[in-house]
Amino acid sequence: MIATMNSADFSTEKPRPSHFQPRLDERNIHDAWSSWNGYKLAEYYYEAEYEYFCIRNTCGTYDICPMQKYFISGPDAEKMLNRMVTRDVTKMRNNRVSYVLWCTDEGRLIDDGTIFRLADDSFMLTCGSPSTAWLKKSTLGFDNVTINDRSDELAALALQGPTSCAVLKRMGLKGIEQAKPFTIHHFDFLGDSLMVSRTGFTGDLGYELWIKAELALELWDAVYEAGADYGIHPFGEQATNMARLEAGFIMPGYEFNEALKTVHFEHDQTPFELNLDWMVDFKKPHFNGRAALLEESRRGPRYTLTRLDIEGNKPAEGSFIYDSQDCSRDIGYVTSGMWSPVVKANIALAMIETPHLNGELWAEINYEKELRHYSKVARCSVKDEPFWAPEHARATPARDY
Repeated sequence: MIATMNSADFSTEKPRPSHFQPRLDERNIHDAWSSWNGYKLAEYYYEAEYEYFCIRNTCGTYDICPMQKYFISGPDAEKMLNRMVTRDVTKMRNNRVSYVLWCTDEGRLIDDGTIFRLADDSFMLTCGSPSTAWLKKSTLGFDNVTINDRSDELAALALQGPTSCAVLKRMGLKGIEQAKPFTIHHFDFLGDSLMVSRTGFTGDLGYELWIKAELALELWDAVYEAGADYGIHPFGEQATNMARLEAGFIMPGYEFNEALKTVHFEHDQTPFELNLDWMVDFKKPHFNGRAALLEESRRGPRYTLTRLDIEGNKPAEGSFIYDSQDCSRDIGYVTSGMWSPVVKANIALAMIETPHLNGELWAEINYEKELRHYSKVARCSVKDEPFWAPEHARATPARDY
């Protein structure tokens, strides 16, 4: 057995380089790598907190080459997607982007992602995990639809932060300041097409740039040359997680488990439990999970994902939530938590038993200080509005700097 293990070839398990890898390697001074969909992914490049402040004060880039990119086309493409996801795809106009969810027949969330409507019968679906098998199942009954996985063919770079538009203008993307949120625009780049969407995962002003893989390094160099005077810096997964939490965005592995990867039933979540009921359109024709979700909408979800403002400054990530200060009965748990520098508050997302949302909420927080372990009980307040939703993130035309 030992000899067999020693002779085994695990080279195929090694994460693949990103299309931007030579530039990423130059800047990742700590070699702080993890992986995403088989690609190398930076946890951070210099320091997560520094990269976070670049997102909030200047701008930064995040490598989204590992994201799945499926092109769905044909006369039945719209009908097929409309049956698969919970939102009404028929309401999308061309050159628009929509955030979507798709569920099992039991109404459990498989994944979330974005649909890009490129033309009447042409779409791009992006998501965090491979979905080829589910997409193929979703084509049953539709004869005129084609699915093309181009995940490895396209390079993608998120440019996020208040000065991101100024950088793109300096790159020569004429009129980019007029791009509205969730719109798609095309520009010439070295004789090829550069697709730019005003989208992102940070809650700030931002764009995502899509181009064929062969031009990845040229795109990176053009962005960084234009951003030299604007404090541009790459940011990794840790800074992304901080920014998306302030924006109240959900993350797989934190707020939800993907239903097709979950062993125990109901250890996954539904759109209603994730407080995404606005993403479920019962007025449209049948879609996957409709019957189960309709029943849940009538009886109400068991849990509800809730934004919390927690007293003190000790992050509550991993804490239990209780209905009284004596912590005798737990009614939920924190999925993500942090001290927010920009909000100046101790914020968290938590799954809480729905009947207890209007009662007292307390978090038992365990923390370490100079190798000693402490515990404190902190009062929690429910926040109805997003923690961080700056006006400049939505303003059109985008502000110049």
